[in-house]
Amino acid sequence: MSRRGTDSWVLIENQLEKTDHRHLGQLLTYAAGLQAVTIVWVAESFTDEHRASLDWLNNITDKDFRFFGLEVELWQIGDSLPAPKFNIVSKPNDWSRSVARAVEEGELSETKLTQKEYWTVFHLVLQNTKGPISADRRPLPQSWMEYRIGRSGFQLLAVRVPRKKRVRTELNIYSDQAKAYFRLLERQKDEVEKDLGYELEWEELPENKKSRIWVCLDDVDPGDRSDWPRQHKWLAERMNEMHRVFHDRIKELDCDDLMREED
Repeated sequence: MSRRGTDSWVLIENQLEKTDHRHLGQLLTYAAGLQAVTIVWVAESFTDEHRASLDWLNNITDKDFRFFGLEVELWQIGDSLPAPKFNIVSKPNDWSRSVARAVEEGELSETKLTQKEYWTVFHLVLQNTKGPISADRRPLPQSWMEYRIGRSGFQLLAVRVPRKKRVRTELNIYSDQAKAYFRLLERQKDEVEKDLGYELEWEELPENKKSRIWVCLDDVDPGDRSDWPRQHKWLAERMNEMHRVFHDRIKELDCDDLMREED
């Protein structure tokens, strides 16, 4: 299909299994035959080498070529019908910035405007906190913001959950070895929570490709601007505390240790 308003093409490669070299070769063949193209590779899961290959292609090709890697999951909330959820594992370097610009140039709903304002004010608090979490990010009109923690496949999230009247700080583990990494971290649960001074929720999510560890502030209204100072202070403190406690532990994780024990 062609991108609306342009002469460039969008090619979508669907693979209902883990990525392999054959499909990567097909993507390169497509790119070689077209002068300007956006290629979207959708798969059940991406290996580290195929994710790195897409990142490399985005780095060495010019702006006429864009490579996206999407992992697809099937989510069901309560009794709702199952729906697909797409997680971006690779994207062009300037894609987030270009999307943000496009959003700013268009019209945002009241909800989106509130979300963007929420994160704009939060980043001021985060900057004044002077912790390891950098506030040098563009606030986006969405319910969460993600921050690096020093290792690929891991990220810290600040999340607004108006429906449940809460805000949440979350360590998200989304690599191919997410379950193994989660189990290694869970072994340190008592030590981690002692260092933090409070308990965490540890969710392996066996039916999901990712796992997460989180803590929340309940009985809050993320839409209540008068309460934002309290919410932002709580989020900034929890984000920096979780970075402090998990950063070195994450870097030292070695799944080979778990494999040797299981053998």
